[in-house]
Amino acid sequence: MTDLPPLRRLLKERPDHCDGSVILDYDARMVRRKRLVTAEGRGFMVDLAEVTNLDAWWGFELEDGTTLEIVPADEALVEVTGDLPRLAWHIGNRHTPCQILPDRLIIREDHVLENMLIGLGAQINRASRPFTPEGGAYGHGRTMGHSHGHSHDH
Repeated sequence: MTDLPPLRRLLKERPDHCDGSVILDYDARMVRRKRLVTAEGRGFMVDLAEVTNLDAWWGFELEDGTTLEIVPADEALVEVTGDLPRLAWHIGNRHTPCQILPDRLIIREDHVLENMLIGLGAQINRASRPFTPEGGAYGHGRTMGHSHGHSHDH
């Protein structure tokens, strides 16, 4: 199979016709310049002006008019229940992406964090589904690394 033409633009809404999909995990949905591969095995180039969180977009329109839907991939996750405010504080203190729901917190599998949370009285349950954690407070979309305007050096 040959590659597809490069990206023309990102699409906010589903077009009348969809030609395929691109399945991306949480990390892969943050992109600037990268060759992506469709679920059907065809590659195409994305070259955006800046790093972009694809969670804010429906999909891609390529230079030949091909449209591709962005589909979040299932990932190995842990559902956390217990004293949610306290557990959320400890997760946030480690700058770990976290999906916040009224009755549980969801993080990616991480045995070190899981052991810490269990030690704090949390109950954990494994799950596999798309990961869509809370975005950053100082901007739109995701947090970008650890920096938040101060140093931890003493």
